[in-house]
Amino acid sequence: MAIDEREAAAVATGLFGPERADARLYEVLCTTRAIRRLRPDPIPDDVLERVLSAALCAPTGGNAQPWRVLVLQSEDRKAALAEHFAATWDEYSAPGKAAMQRLPADKRGRGERVMAAGDALARDFARTPVVLAWLHDPRLLANEGEIDVQPNFLFGGSLYPAIQNLLLACRAEGLGGVITTMIWRREDAVRRALGVPDPWRLHAITPIGYPARGGHGRISRKPIGRMVYRETWGEAWR
Repeated sequence: MAIDEREAAAVATGLFGPERADARLYEVLCTTRAIRRLRPDPIPDDVLERVLSAALCAPTGGNAQPWRVLVLQSEDRKAALAEHFAATWDEYSAPGKAAMQRLPADKRGRGERVMAAGDALARDFARTPVVLAWLHDPRLLANEGEIDVQPNFLFGGSLYPAIQNLLLACRAEGLGGVITTMIWRREDAVRRALGVPDPWRLHAITPIGYPARGGHGRISRKPIGRMVYRETWGEAWR
């Protein structure tokens, strides 16, 4: 069952306190889930343009905006990705599924639900109303001469904020979606299938649509006391 706005407000108050500056913003932040089960219903163009515009608002190093996004809505374009996505999911999820089978039955519940949702996304991928393929130009992510020595994880600072902006906007519009990066294993084949030219590289695939089940709601995260240190490593925030 989808969370209602009063419950969202209660969750936000419990996490951020009653005097947060923008109540609606904090409600969205603490109730945006990764949604993998999506209905095939089309997304109106005006709604789609709003969430894409939210992505454009994200910061990037030097305001270079080194990314582009391919919006895939046609059956043939989505089908070009579906086979690669399903095969990659099978490879990616197999070790996790095997590990879960070694757990006691009463410890498998959450993991099995996540895997089942991933199975559903892979199975229904071509029926997802919109698939977003995120691409970047590596030349715009590092200073000249540093591209081969700069740690690759630093590139994400100019790439993934845009996707998170989009997913937060999806939450506000009643849509859901999920960031997936595992398809790097078949990046060359995907780039060929989509006609992506060099030097552009793929960094994420994001299926979006209207949630097929409960949709957004309470999220499970570690408390601030375990995640944030004050001044010194290991010194808990509170």
